[in-house]
Amino acid sequence: MAERLQKFLARMGLGSRRQIEDWIRQGRITVNGVVAQLGGQVNGAEKIQIDGRPIQVRPFGQRRRVLAYYKPVGEVTSRHDPEGRPTIFERLPPLRDSRWIAVGRLDLNTQGLLLLTNDGELANRLMHPSSQIEREYAVRVLGQVPPEMLKRLREGVTLEDGLARFDEIREAGGEGVNHWYHVILREGRHREVRRLWESQGVTVSRLTRVRYGPVTLRRGLHPGHWDELDEAQMAELLRAVGFAPPPTSRPEPRQPSATGRIWPDRPRGGRGPRR
Repeated sequence: MAERLQKFLARMGLGSRRQIEDWIRQGRITVNGVVAQLGGQVNGAEKIQIDGRPIQVRPFGQRRRVLAYYKPVGEVTSRHDPEGRPTIFERLPPLRDSRWIAVGRLDLNTQGLLLLTNDGELANRLMHPSSQIEREYAVRVLGQVPPEMLKRLREGVTLEDGLARFDEIREAGGEGVNHWYHVILREGRHREVRRLWESQGVTVSRLTRVRYGPVTLRRGLHPGHWDELDEAQMAELLRAVGFAPPPTSRPEPRQPSATGRIWPDRPRGGRGPRR
């Protein structure tokens, strides 16, 4: 069955759909020796090259994988950092014929749950505003937070890039001038949680993303480590973005995690070495 080139390559884990569309516009992709055009369709039998490098296409695609990574403070969500800071990709398990794609970003001083997948189409749906995927954060703020401030943050505050608000705010304790809250929003604008609080004159002193859609940061998972979603978790994540459930197939042999062990009754996970 033929499908659009950008969707096909995203499904193969070669990049997000938006990124691949940019490559097509730049003339970096050829199909059977001809420069690809947006809207072109392929079925996997073609000779596809990116920057002159042949793409290895498996007959039925590759197994869809998702990692739930606990990003520590101080790591950047990019493949290469000009300042030489550590990146999240240095800890991830290696992939063949594809690469890990980060679902959104967390800034340098924010820690917590970051999803990564080898399926560009899934990444695109998880990030797209139309999916309305909830992001939940645990946030510690420094300063007084009267009820009127919480009401404004729920109703909407005008930031430099438009109106923003929290869909839900729950108090989570604290004492003195430090207060903890759990906040939920359904978009991923740059530093939105911090900017919303700072618009009210309070400072965010700690920020942790604890949930992305149906995936929750596992209690006991340490920063710099990851879990791999199992079949039940994957099915729930796919339902959240409107993907049809995958066809029933014989399960693949389980591979050791980055810790070198297999846990049959708990999520697979590990910590990759710095390279």
